[in-house]
Amino acid sequence: MQFWRKLPAKIGLASGPLAFLLLYTLLAPSPDSASTTGAMAGIALWMAIWWVTEAVPLAVTALLPLVLYPVTGIAATKAIAPAYFNSIIFLFVGGILIALAMERWGLHRRIALRLISVFGSRPPGLLAGFMTAAAFLSMWISNTATAVMMLPIGLAILSRLESALEAEQLPKLQLALLLGIAYSCSVGGMATPIGTPPNMAFMQIYAIQFPEAPLISFGEWLFFAAPLTLFLQLGIWLYLWGALLQFKGAHVLRSDVIRQELQTLGPVSRSEWLVLLVFAATGLLWTFRKDIHIAEFGVHVTGWSALVPFGQSVDDGTIAILGAVLLFLLPGESVAGESAGRLLDARSLRRIPWGIILLFGGGFALADGFGRAGLTEALSTAFAGAGRIPDWLLVFVICIAVSFLTELTSNTALTQVVLPVIAALAAARGLAPLLIMIPATLSASCAFMMPVATPPNAIVFGSEKIRIADMARTGLILNLVCAIFITLYSLLTKDLFF
Repeated sequence: MQFWRKLPAKIGLASGPLAFLLLYTLLAPSPDSASTTGAMAGIALWMAIWWVTEAVPLAVTALLPLVLYPVTGIAATKAIAPAYFNSIIFLFVGGILIALAMERWGLHRRIALRLISVFGSRPPGLLAGFMTAAAFLSMWISNTATAVMMLPIGLAILSRLESALEAEQLPKLQLALLLGIAYSCSVGGMATPIGTPPNMAFMQIYAIQFPEAPLISFGEWLFFAAPLTLFLQLGIWLYLWGALLQFKGAHVLRSDVIRQELQTLGPVSRSEWLVLLVFAATGLLWTFRKDIHIAEFGVHVTGWSALVPFGQSVDDGTIAILGAVLLFLLPGESVAGESAGRLLDARSLRRIPWGIILLFGGGFALADGFGRAGLTEALSTAFAGAGRIPDWLLVFVICIAVSFLTELTSNTALTQVVLPVIAALAAARGLAPLLIMIPATLSASCAFMMPVATPPNAIVFGSEKIRIADMARTGLILNLVCAIFITLYSLLTKDLFF
């Protein structure tokens, strides 16, 4: 059995280099020379195979450009190395450190319980409360951490309902609540650039592929994606409610249960207030850094960066690091007998997911190589000769393809392989690249069928209270629904945002 589990990795380990050599030689312009375009195509395929099969750790695959680009003449190491640490990486690092501070002082749990308490104690209200809390937290901290924190709260609430619900009602509520937590952790991350890795991968790849285009700010992404996230959340809630929670019942949970959970946290500590202050200030600085201008609604807000000296030199990464540094400076309270220190300490740096950072870097290097080796132009030429299909159908097909492909592989790795190709497709068709790149990025967070698709799915499945068949059946419908939502929303708002 162990052999069969490792078979895809073993096949991928050999087929990656073989695919590289095949393309490298087939696309050579003459028998005596090698094409950097062919080399780049081979490297991209090699990395894609290793990422999909996980033949080696994802971060190790991400390092291949540092070796292969110099030896194939695509770029020198010193030219490609900056792709592994840039402003988007600093945005990620700062966001992670702020999230770690929220976790360390329990602020995320308090926010979750407060949000849950707003929606009442009937099954639809409980589901809405848990989904809202999971989505909001996933906007700011990793969806994995959110799911890990929300699952015990959900299981604790379900345990209190065993005597209040009939035998056939509890499994339905249990399934709806756990799936609602998992799906909301994924959907909530779509709303902000730091909410999920594919969003940050997109922002840097877009900057690499279209260097003359204005950079997308935190606020611009938020104003586009937050309404879509709300629509998706509402659609998922309506489906879970309609499919699973259609049973009669009064208030099945006493109104003081959530209050008791909050009381176990004690009063809000000074450290929590300070973390909340840094978190809120960072969010506001991100959102209003650049001008907000929506002509169709007569909305124009001048960004603060235009009002301060050298403000145009500040980006979202600067703000993220400022917030993180403050957390290392502000005093915290003693915890579990430890002497009082700072809100964050040196141990927090060890919890930064450096493997994900290398994965980001590999994707950025891949996108950079597409341009350096002329692969983007080659793909554009190839796509230009293909038959045209309506733009709406193209967007929908891309959304469907990405959402189902990410059921089988890392959404970050998939996004970083697919986006440069989609950028070339947009150039070939004369489309605004954002019109298909953003839907593809968002669809990478809409994998709802399989436990292996996303960490939140795996975490709730690990509770052993959900069957794969139930998750797959529900997720299949929601994959399709989300692809339709994302396609319609992108097309309807293209004049506002694209």
